[in-house]
This record gives sequence, structure tokens and C-alpha cells, in this order.
Amino acid sequence: MKKLMIVGTVALAVACRPAAETFHFDEMVYSPDETEFRLFAPSDAECYVVVGTDSIAMTLGTDSIWRATAQGDRKGDTYQFLVNGEPSPGVFAKAVTVNGEKGVVVDLRDSDPEGWESDRPVRRLPQDIVVYEMHHRDFSVSQPSTRYPGKFLALTEPWAISHLTDLGVNAVHVLPSYDYGSVDETRLDEPQYNWGYDPVNYNVPEGGYSTDPFDPLCRIREFKQMVQSLHRAGIAVILDVVYNHTYDIGHSNFQRTYPDYYYRKTAGGEYSNGSGCGNETASEKPMMRRFMVESVKYWVNEYHIDGFRFDLMGCHDIETMNEIRRTLDSIDPKIFVYGEGWSAGACALPAEQLGIKANISQMPRIAAFSDELRDALRGPFSDDTKMGWLGRASYDDCEADMGGLQTSIKYGIAGCVAHPQVDQSLVNYAKDAWAAEPTQSIVYVSCHDDMCLTDRLRASIQALSSPTGDESLIRLDLLAQTAVFTSQGVPFMLSGEELLRTKHGVHNSYESPDSINQLDWSNKERYPEVFAYYKGLIALRRHHPAFRLGSADLVRRHLEFLPSDDTVVAFRLKDNAGGDAWRDIIVVLNPAVTASAVTIPDGTYTAVCHDGVISEEGLGTVSGPTVTVAPQSALILHD
Repeated sequence: MKKLMIVGTVALAVACRPAAETFHFDEMVYSPDETEFRLFAPSDAECYVVVGTDSIAMTLGTDSIWRATAQGDRKGDTYQFLVNGEPSPGVFAKAVTVNGEKGVVVDLRDSDPEGWESDRPVRRLPQDIVVYEMHHRDFSVSQPSTRYPGKFLALTEPWAISHLTDLGVNAVHVLPSYDYGSVDETRLDEPQYNWGYDPVNYNVPEGGYSTDPFDPLCRIREFKQMVQSLHRAGIAVILDVVYNHTYDIGHSNFQRTYPDYYYRKTAGGEYSNGSGCGNETASEKPMMRRFMVESVKYWVNEYHIDGFRFDLMGCHDIETMNEIRRTLDSIDPKIFVYGEGWSAGACALPAEQLGIKANISQMPRIAAFSDELRDALRGPFSDDTKMGWLGRASYDDCEADMGGLQTSIKYGIAGCVAHPQVDQSLVNYAKDAWAAEPTQSIVYVSCHDDMCLTDRLRASIQALSSPTGDESLIRLDLLAQTAVFTSQGVPFMLSGEELLRTKHGVHNSYESPDSINQLDWSNKERYPEVFAYYKGLIALRRHHPAFRLGSADLVRRHLEFLPSDDTVVAFRLKDNAGGDAWRDIIVVLNPAVTASAVTIPDGTYTAVCHDGVISEEGLGTVSGPTVTVAPQSALILHD
């Protein structure tokens, strides 16, 4: 039996009262002498809190906050709020019982692992970040060496840390890790799976990823141990947050505390559905905004989180996202914030008020995903069978749109900023450059919410599905990631791509079994050249600031696209870009099944990437003005 799906809005009281604006959502404030409970709820409601076996009437203060105090040391007691008889743990529970049904009175210092007070966040300039997106269960459930398959603690184990550090990624984006609804924590011995985009308690780690969901402190302590271990390895932790909708309205904690206040409605009185999940939360309302701000602050302060990925950020209003950015800046300006610059349907707010890609320039230092580069490379999200630039050069008779695909790839390589050599009218989705700075562009070719790269290539390029297609599949996989990791945006990869991951053709695997979603760790030995190439790409980016200039002006000054036909994309990073030791770097991307000749500035160059191999020490020298690029591969040169 699934537990109730509870996501989204925050139960807060009277709409715009100034006192409530300063409320910090400490709904349970513990001390050994007494525990205070606070709640926003309608002023005409009947409110109680049940602490252990004691039912205590709450009193509405002049500041619009309901309060009650339980005397004595109540540590370990459960509690529930009753608002007009509707029970909930409140909207900001910090510890809960199994399946999140009741809150628990805790002293959070009891959850700190040894050495937690000396844990230091890992924060970098955005241009220096390499994001590795993972689902806890996918990453570890099939790993032969793990003691903790599918748990937070898997990311404390030597095999996991060794893999990540050897690969070279420096930020792990974990899919939703708060308490969510679609996994019954009382039946973890039975097969269950979900991505977790159905929050129950936004500010409590998910019990299914802990070793004991019945112990309220266990999930908290083990999440912190995970963060601590990654931080010791120099790896940042980015949390996926889903404030844009609730799975269900009637049973949500928010609706049970303050009905309808935190949802948008259409002019006809229906729940608006910009999330595609039946509802959308109202981030523009003062108390929903306050909840979101306080929630991210809490994850930063209590769990030392280094960044946030906002699910369907296009459902949130610009002002709220900017307020979140300002709040995080007051803690540490290097906390990274990005999101999906779209919604899943029409929102009740006008588009000019929303955090969509077109408005990213109004949201300084907040990034969005570049589906322009993604879809130009491998084909559109809306049609798994339609190939992109990687296939059309050789596998499709119709090459009419190759110029548009090539231009869209150039736009992504430039970090989605305006560039004099990019004809914006030819770019697939963005007829105006939406990023003010390249660090506002997340560049990627696959993520959890789609086919993984190998599956997409097989689905759209029939020749790759044949028994002889593996060699071309690998070559195109590596070529696609070369475009990503030599781009000026922030590179992002799905976990397991370095292992030639497959999800067996499933596009939306949000509740597919382990047999679909798990990583196949044997591929690390089966395809060592794939891991080596990914590792080499990431190291090349890390060692050479020319690939991560971080400024639109620097990109326009140092990034020059070289002449080529519609098949090839070629560019030069010139004049010691970003202070790079290499004077000029030339990158040529060739998706064709035949070698391609490209004209480059005359000179003698050292090859560091050629025909599926990367070595910064050099793979030989070549001379201009013409170079030949091997089929379905990249050539990277420097002088």
C-alpha cells in the first residue's frame, strides 16, 4: 500500500500579514525544558497539536501564528497538528516517523555524525563545475562491492568515492532525496522504485535510502554522512528540489493546513496544471515564497548542501527565484542554482513573470538547461525516433536542416550567449539568446528524464541497432560528450554514461524496476576505452581554462567558429583564452562515417584528441592549413 503523496505548497496563514513574512518555519522548537510548536493556519480554524498522548490547544497570536507549548523534555515524542480535525506533521517537519506520517521531537545535534562540525562545503565558481546526476538506487544497487545497495551510505564507500574522483566530476546532483511518497518504507524488502518527484516532507531525508526508516534520526545522520564523505573527496552535493507541484491536493500537508491558499487556479476556478501533475503551487504568494526560501536555507545550514536543481523552474515566478538567489548569496555566493527553464503545461501566471529560459537574463546567476544543444545533437525530446546532427550526416537522406542543427550546436558551445558568428534565426528553440553569461547554460546530451544517450542513438539511427553497430555507437557517444565538455556552459552528465549505460529503450523510467534503471558496472571492464575517454575529457576541461571562460565578453573575444560545411562543427579558442598555457586550441567535431578535411589557421599543432583517444601529453603533430578528422570522432589540437 502506497503512502499518501504529499508535495508542494506550504500551509501558511493569513495572506500577506507582515509578521508572517518574518516567520522562519521553526514549527517545532525543542529544549530540554519545553518544546514550542508553531503553525500558520487560517485564523478561524480550530488548531491542536497532539504530542505523544497529550492533545494541546493552540492559541492564535497577534502575529497570525498559532502556538502551543509542551512542558518537560519531550525528545523522542511524536506529534501531529490538527487543523479542523485534519492531521499532518505540519509543512516543515525536520524529523518524522516511518512513511512521514507524524513529526518527531528531536535535538538535531543528536543526528550529527562524528566530525560534522568540521565538515566544509565544496563550492566553486560555476564555470569550474562538472555535474554528475544520479539516482541513489541506480548508482549502487547492482555494485558488487557495496554494503549499502541503494542507500545514502553507498556514497560513503571507497568504491563509490574512487569511481567519482577517478572520473573527475566535482559535483554530484542527487535526484529527490527528501521524504517522498511512492515507496512504502515499511516494505523495503519488496521491489519498489521511483525517482521521487512526489514529495511528502520537503525537509526530511527519504527513509527508503536509510538503513532504518523506523529510526527518525537514522535517515538524517546517514544523509549527513553521505555529504561529509563527498565533501572530503572534494565533491559538491546538489539537491534536486520539487516545489512546483504536489502529487495530490486533498491529502497534502499543505492543503490540510491551509486549504487552497498555495495553489494557483484558472480564471474558471479550476486548479491550474503547469506541472502536468494536476496542479501547480503559487510561488508568487508571500507564504509559498517564504517556504521555498526557508527550505533551501535549511538544507544549506543543516545539511551543508552546495547547490540546488529546481524541477520545472518555469512554474516559479522570477521574483521568488531571485529572492532565493539573494538569500543564498547572503550565505555563500558560490552556492549553485539551476533548473528546468520550462513548465509541463500552461501556468496560471503570464509567461513574462515565470522562470523560463526566455527570462533567464532577468535571473542573474541562475542557470537553465540548454535543450538547444541536446536536441540538435541527438534529436528532439518529443520524438525518440528522429535523429539529430549525430546521425543525419550519414544515416539520413534528408539533410535539409543540417545548417540549423549545426548552428544550434554552435549556440550551445558558445554557452547560449549572443555570438556574432551564430545566426540566432537558425537556432532550433531560441530565436533570441537567452543567457546573459555562459554560466547560465547547463550543457548536456542526456539526463534521467529521457532515454539515456546510447538508447537514444539506437532508437533514432537504425544502423546502430544491428550486431555490427557497437563501434559506431561508441564513437558517436564519445563525440556527443566532446561537444558537451568543450562547451562554454556548465557541463552536466547522467550517471553511468561513462559506462555506456542503457535503460533498454525506456524513455520515462520513473517507476521501472532495477533491471531497467541500474548501472551495469561490468561495463567498466567491458568498455575501458569509454571510461578513459570521459575521464580524459573532464581532465582536459579541468586543466584548461579556455574551455570555461565564464564571461560572455570573453567568449565573444576568444571563441571563433571556423569555416566548414554543414556536416562538421569546428571552432578555435584563441589567444591564450582565459590565461590558458595553450595559445590556440582547435576543436573539430565530425559525425560523418567518412573522414572530413577542415581548413584551420596555418601552423604546427599537437593533437591531444584523435580518433577516440585523449592524451594531454600529445598524440603526434599535424600542420595546417588542412587537417583530416577521422569518421565519427573529434580532433582537438593546440599550438
